[in-house]
Amino acid sequence: MDSALLARARAWRDTDPDPETAREVDRLCAAGDEAELLDRFRGELEFGTAGLRGLLGAGPNRMNRAVVRRATAGVARHLIATVPDAARRGVVVARDARSGSDDFALETAGVLAGHGIRVHFFVDLAPTPLGAFAVKELGAAAGVVVTASHNPPAYNGYKVYWDNAAQIVPPVDAGIAAAIASSGPANEIPFLPRAEAEAHGLFVPLGDELALRYQHAIAGLVLHPGEGRDLGIVYTAMHGVGARFTLEALRRSGFANVHSVPAQHAPDGAFPTVAFPNPEEPGALDLALALCEETKADLLLANDPDADRLAAGARDREGRMRLFSGNELGVLLGAYCLTWRTPRPANPLVLTTIVSSSQLGVIARDLGAAYAETLTGFKWIENRALELEQSEGRTTVFGYEEALGYSVADVVRDKDGISAALVFADLAGWCRARGVTAWGYLEEIQRAHGLFLSAQKSVTIPGAEGAATIAAVVDGFRARPPAAIGGLSVVETRDYRAGVPGLPTSNVVAYLLEGGSRVTLRPSGTEPKIKYYFELRETPGQGEELSAAKARGDERLAALVADFVRLALERGQPG
Repeated sequence: MDSALLARARAWRDTDPDPETAREVDRLCAAGDEAELLDRFRGELEFGTAGLRGLLGAGPNRMNRAVVRRATAGVARHLIATVPDAARRGVVVARDARSGSDDFALETAGVLAGHGIRVHFFVDLAPTPLGAFAVKELGAAAGVVVTASHNPPAYNGYKVYWDNAAQIVPPVDAGIAAAIASSGPANEIPFLPRAEAEAHGLFVPLGDELALRYQHAIAGLVLHPGEGRDLGIVYTAMHGVGARFTLEALRRSGFANVHSVPAQHAPDGAFPTVAFPNPEEPGALDLALALCEETKADLLLANDPDADRLAAGARDREGRMRLFSGNELGVLLGAYCLTWRTPRPANPLVLTTIVSSSQLGVIARDLGAAYAETLTGFKWIENRALELEQSEGRTTVFGYEEALGYSVADVVRDKDGISAALVFADLAGWCRARGVTAWGYLEEIQRAHGLFLSAQKSVTIPGAEGAATIAAVVDGFRARPPAAIGGLSVVETRDYRAGVPGLPTSNVVAYLLEGGSRVTLRPSGTEPKIKYYFELRETPGQGEELSAAKARGDERLAALVADFVRLALERGQPG
């Protein structure tokens, strides 16, 4: 057993404010579990992607009270140093239903209060969009939401918003990380328990009143009130915290025929019916789809556990329940908001990411709206929207990313699965009143603005060598760029690490292909994965049925994916 490793583990244990995780370290040391100790103590959980996310457990490379306490000390110190009047304005603290969320939220509040910063604390479980809304609504200096979003049950996380109510971006994240590194042992960080913080006026409970203000705000996003409210809807909260809020939003808008999946309705951090509570994962929506058939529902709506994402499905003209892809849903919502918002916003703006469908850009051009692309992640979308609102007088109408993240207008400066569910239900009701389905409306959009087909492939490469292998694959494409993919010539290569005008650098490579198609590859920011994104633009023939053009496009898209996978294998991707 490595004596230096044992010394690091025991030194960390001695400063751990949580007796339970301290005992966990003792058990690992006594068992001589060197591999597990090395994984937990070889480094620290990296502060990035707007905060922290990791496995629960003892050690600096896990999510636990000690790590949260030190992270919050970093947030508090950087906040006081850089944001005017931060202590008085305070920090919003919210959490979901995951294991450890209650403890981590109270740790966060205690450290903030220990630094003299007022805490606006949600006394009940809250979805991530409500936490982000509260930062904006209260004029808070920052916000922290304890959540790991759609990760498996063994994870938790810590998401940080700054005084603009959007997730943090550079240089704020680097400033916080530096402050964390110099914050000292966890048990020496200033800390006030809740009772003491309340006695000093530093703990302000948030209750139903703020949730009601949120409901009023998102109700204003409805474009066709009263139309098609007889729709039958199935909803699932995926064992998360969205049911109370999404069902209330639908009820207030007049949707009365709504069925919530019983086994997934109540918040439960164990996620007993889904191993991976992400609506994109195969099988995650099986219970919801079964309830759709049982109730003959017209629409399926699903939030992830912290309700910042939305998955949706609708009946097609043959009566089959079909799920929309993230891009299809983004195109539907974007076109709907751009076309039907009245009065028309001044200088309308829509945004998406470099790995999402470029169809939104074509729609924006055709409808006379501004369009912007950002790096992957809603932190980039909302911060860019804020910049363009200020510099160009733009009005943000809609933003989305293909991973089921949508933001309508500027009510929440983050993705919001609750308001997106409400607006999509409104869209479907309007379609019903016109005698078409949401799928029919998508066809109308494709006929007017072009047919774009997309696909995604993720390859998981775990273990200590996984990150190096992923990096080698991406660098292999840089070193040997293909001249053609799937029979389509590469007309431009964009290396975002080398720099693309208007965007920060990022480890992403994109190949723009003839005819408006595109392939993009990047490592995941939160998982040991490399992700490939494919988009193929198909042009229907004169008088051709859209279904025939789509079938032909699907074949060409499959060939594009297959050829690129072959190229990836040649550049070191495991088979």
